[in-house]
Amino acid sequence: MAVEKVGIYRKWLEPVPRRNGKPIPRSEWPKKRRHRWIVRWYSTNNKKYGKVFRTRKEAETYALELQAQVNLGRADKPKKMTIHRFIDEHKEVMKGQVAYATLKDQVRALGFFKNFIGESFLLSKIKPRHAEAFVAYRLSTVPSVATVNKDIRTLKRVFNLAIELRGYMAEGQNPFTKIKERKKTENTIRYVTVEEYHKLMEAANSLWWRALFSLGYGSGLRRSEILHLTWADVDFENQRVAINAKKSSESVLEWEPKNRKKRVVPMSDESSNLLVDIQAQAQEGHPYVFISPARLERIKERRTIGKWNPRSELVNNLMRDFNVIRRRANVAECTIHDFRRSAITNWAKRLPIQVMQALAGHSNIATTKKYYLAVRSEDFATASELLNCILAKTKGN
Repeated sequence: MAVEKVGIYRKWLEPVPRRNGKPIPRSEWPKKRRHRWIVRWYSTNNKKYGKVFRTRKEAETYALELQAQVNLGRADKPKKMTIHRFIDEHKEVMKGQVAYATLKDQVRALGFFKNFIGESFLLSKIKPRHAEAFVAYRLSTVPSVATVNKDIRTLKRVFNLAIELRGYMAEGQNPFTKIKERKKTENTIRYVTVEEYHKLMEAANSLWWRALFSLGYGSGLRRSEILHLTWADVDFENQRVAINAKKSSESVLEWEPKNRKKRVVPMSDESSNLLVDIQAQAQEGHPYVFISPARLERIKERRTIGKWNPRSELVNNLMRDFNVIRRRANVAECTIHDFRRSAITNWAKRLPIQVMQALAGHSNIATTKKYYLAVRSEDFATASELLNCILAKTKGN
């Protein structure tokens, strides 16, 4: 920001005219000497800046706008920063500030944009036309519109950081601000029926899998939330499960829940009984419910030699084994995450939407609405019965 008040001055364009060999008086300069108006200010490092205008009115208008920016601490000219160096810096300064997956997505989107625009391109030179051209290029090369929309959201957020915190772009210069996400057809939510859930529970060949299914379908937990569950998170007395961040220690792996939100969810009698059975068989002092002691030791070994990635699978071959159970149960294709979606859809029958949002851990209620408004198979049956009833009454009349 400027450290002194913004000033407006005349900028003389030619030497002082002379009369009878002598310079004319200073009071006559504005009438006899060509000039412009200049706005001057100083940056935080005492570097002098100026901008020239033809009229005083133009200069005053600019000075008022600039002073407003000074008051907000935004009047410095953008620092020179290439997109290549910005990506390297972003990876360092954001480490630990956002979730690992979020940072990975940001670096990925920035990498695509860098390859498109050129690694030596200055951030301050990026314009909306570059963003629009990049989106058009991505749409022509990426089959999924959802992926391109994710790039737009991600880059919009990252370039806001380049403006607000780091000063590499001027206020209002975010090239993605006015880029609209492309319309796409929403995917149908895969709802796992109660009948399908019971089939999967019967086909599950271990207590471990039945407990995982129960927490996903009954408590609406994400897969990572289930796998990172420790016995300290389970409240058997009140039949609740707490989703808490984990700090790295000798026996616990560092982990942050999605959106960094701590929450508590209810647990069914079925889940509680299954967890009691697992605890009875668990090794004394082992903190995790679903990560075995042997697997935890393997993860700790890899972490010690620097080969453990927080995004690595906590349990090997999880989806492969799940699909074996699913096929054995003769259930149509679904994922473990579909259990969570189904749980939220079931809650919608009785719970207010704000309660659903809290239990699901959604940061945006628009996400919750998708499940609140989801149509189940029984809803189609109810609608058909209603339609038949209406038509029968019409025919009778």
